[in-house]
Amino acid sequence: MHQLTAAAQSAPRVIAGRLPSIDSLRGLVMLLMLADHAREYFFLSAPVSDPMDLAAATPGLVAARLAAHLCAPVFIALAGVSAWLYGAARPRLATARFLLERGLFLLVLEVTLVGFAWSFSFTPTMIYLQVIWAIGWSMIALAALVWLPRAALIAVAAMLVLGHNLLDPLVLARDHPLHPLWAVLHQRDLIALGGGVTARTSYPVLPWIGVIALGYAIGPWFTRAPAQRQRLLAAAGALLLLGFALLRAGDGYGEPVPWHMEATALRTLLSFLNVTKYPPSLDFLLLTLGIGALLLALFEARAQRWLAVLGGAPMFFYLLHLYALHLVALAAGGRELPTIGHVWLLAAAMAPPLWWATRWFAGVKRRHASRWLRFF
Repeated sequence: MHQLTAAAQSAPRVIAGRLPSIDSLRGLVMLLMLADHAREYFFLSAPVSDPMDLAAATPGLVAARLAAHLCAPVFIALAGVSAWLYGAARPRLATARFLLERGLFLLVLEVTLVGFAWSFSFTPTMIYLQVIWAIGWSMIALAALVWLPRAALIAVAAMLVLGHNLLDPLVLARDHPLHPLWAVLHQRDLIALGGGVTARTSYPVLPWIGVIALGYAIGPWFTRAPAQRQRLLAAAGALLLLGFALLRAGDGYGEPVPWHMEATALRTLLSFLNVTKYPPSLDFLLLTLGIGALLLALFEARAQRWLAVLGGAPMFFYLLHLYALHLVALAAGGRELPTIGHVWLLAAAMAPPLWWATRWFAGVKRRHASRWLRFF
């Protein structure tokens, strides 16, 4: 009897409901995103045009931008984990259909409500295909990848994450017939849509497909006991950061921007951490996913319920904070804040009302079984 009880306790189990650790990490990156987007509106042009320009930007500005680097990779990896948890007790066809529907929904959302939130224009001449676009295509790709055996899916994910920098030398001219496709997949560029409208592929999607597939691949970890998955996440995070440190120190494959010894130890560290996001280099993904795994292990030990509120309705928070920031910027009449510290204070002041609104909407989601509400 004792052996049967022990076996039952150690057997994998399907997680029912939301995991506070995952929602806590989502909530944290949402707040980092709020601060970064506040910088876009209130601190972008005053001191320096590029927050990662180490020759001109202050260390505080560079550090703030580095913190925001966590947002996209962590959110997309967690989307993969959530997809596995969604499909753990469902037929594979239901999971693929959910991913396809949600991916298509996000693509439409990017070019409608998200795009309008940034421009407040019904006839924009520039359409930015950003993180929601990348998540949408990643989900659509994952809808196909879920049919692979787990080992094959892991191999595809590893190939995309580890090997996509081999494609960096492949640059297509804008008059090449395959340029639009390649710009969407890997070459950050402009695509002429006609009628004076241009699209900017801010987030080339190929490496992000690898990230969401990696998240899906580690989904079975979350059927284990919390202490077990905490150890797995901590070990994975440490290995990813070790891989980053070794690759970056060698200044070879995995990052197109070399690092340099600077006048101070702090600036040398910032140079070492200055990795490419568009598209995300291997070093960028090793660094951010490593930190993300360690943070998730931390939240497994001690979830933060107040952060989990934001992670429970992330798309609602995303849309709401974009519109709120734009309206505040309009009310400010184009005035900018004097320091990056003031930007963080603004984000801190905006966070509570956004939190309460998201908490209300999360309650609406729980009380209604609408298949579209779950996309938010």
